[in-house]
Parts: sequence; C-alpha cells; structure tokens
Amino acid sequence: MNKTLIKLEGFIVLASALYFYFSQGYHWGMFLLLLLVPDVFMIGYAVNNKIGAYLYNFAHTYTTPLLILLAGNFMSVNSLIMISMIWIAHIGMDRMLGYGLKYPSGFKNTHIQKM
Repeated sequence: MNKTLIKLEGFIVLASALYFYFSQGYHWGMFLLLLLVPDVFMIGYAVNNKIGAYLYNFAHTYTTPLLILLAGNFMSVNSLIMISMIWIAHIGMDRMLGYGLKYPSGFKNTHIQKM
C-alpha cells in the first residue's frame, strides 16, 4: 500500500510540475536537457555508498528545489523557477517509477523498495 501511495504521489507531483512549467511558457528543449541532471549526484557512489547516498538524497528530496522555487519567486528570477520545476518533475518521475531515497547500505536499498 505505501509503495502505491508513494508512486501515486510521484505521478501527481510530476503532473503538477509539468503543468506549472509549461503554463509559464517554458520550452520542451530546456526541460528535456535538464530533466536527468539530478542523477549526476550518483557520482558519489564512485567514492563509497555513504557519500553516494548522501549526495543522491540531497538531489532527490523536495527541500532543495522548493527553496530554489521560493527564491526564484521572491526575486522574480525566471531561470530559478524553471530549474526548480524541472528538478521537482524529476523527483516526481523517480518516485512514480519506484526509485526512492537511498540508504548507505547500497544503491538498491531505497525507502520505497529493495531493488
């Protein structure tokens, strides 16, 4: 049940981020270019599982992109708003597909499932 709820939540977040992204007139090209950028944080796994999990989780929690979204809105900086919406969409997409936050025990151990 919990896994289903997290996947449904991810779908709703992804759909909402897409709606708000495109309602602002931002373009597909930039969306597609930046959509997978948060996955670059997996590079930490080249060092060890603990650093990999820390960096991956930093890039895959809603806190950072939401803070950037707030800053972008407060300062009226469209590029920050655009980047944050893409980042939020990425996280929603990951959750929808069953990819969750990582435990230091290994990349395949997530808060949603053991892959």
